[in-house]
Order: sequence, then C-alpha cells, then structure tokens
Amino acid sequence: MSISIRPATSADAPLILRFITDLAIYEKAEHEVKTDVAGLQATLFAADGPASALIVEHDGQPIGYAVYFYNYSTWLGCKGLYLEDLYISPESRGAGAGKATLQYLSRLAVSEGCGRFEWSVLDWNQPAIDFYQSLGARPQDEWVGYRLTGEALQRLARS
Repeated sequence: MSISIRPATSADAPLILRFITDLAIYEKAEHEVKTDVAGLQATLFAADGPASALIVEHDGQPIGYAVYFYNYSTWLGCKGLYLEDLYISPESRGAGAGKATLQYLSRLAVSEGCGRFEWSVLDWNQPAIDFYQSLGARPQDEWVGYRLTGEALQRLARS
C-alpha cells in the first residue's frame, strides 16, 4: 500500500467536507456539522486561516484527511501542534495510513519547534485509544475539557 500525504488545497474542500461528515457519523454527531464547502474555503484556506489540512492518499486516491493548528504552551514557552481531526476511511484502516499521518505531523511539529503534539479522542473510541497508546501517546486524565457554544457562548459574551 503506497500512502502519501499532501497539503490540502481549496479545491479539496468538497472532499474534506465529505470526510468531516463521515467522521461525524462515526462519532454519532452528524447533526453537529454546520459548515459547508464555502465555509471551509473561506476559513480553512484563507491566507490567514486558523488551521491547515492534509489529504491522505493510497495509490493517488484520497482515503482520509487531517486538520491541525498551532497553539501555545505557557509552561514550555513555545508553540504546540494540535490535531483537530484525523480520519481514515473504514476500508483503509489498519494499513498504516493513520500512523503515517501522525508521523508526518510529528515531523512537522519537531521542525516547527513545537514542544507538544496533542489531540483528543472520545472516551468510547477504544480502537483509537489503543492505537494512540501503541505509539507512545498518553492520556491527560488530570485535565477536563470544557466548551462554550451556541447560546451559552452568546450569553457570556453579552454579559
């Protein structure tokens, strides 16, 4: 299996949206996908866009994607790389595409001087948890993630 990883372009927005939807279906959250092709093109591929995307291919055919962005660690005093999404189509899993993508991003993080490479995984996704731990990743059990969205975000902003 010949795996290749390339930076995504604006022309990949429809493909990325399909993969985002597939990931959301897998995570039982399809109803939470609110973006569209135009939204991806306007944000993900803007000159000063907040994130970057990769397309994962097998023999030239797209089989997955990743979206990542840089954050900052005050404790380390340097940036980190945060993996927002990693998705490999079910029929292509187990052949090394996910590992190759994480290796690609690890090399990018090291070359960019990042002190950390982080991501989140749903607590019920045991295959992903096992995979990540096999690579040496460790859960950050002492931290609990919080999120403000929708009306709660609007209410706090108005207060």
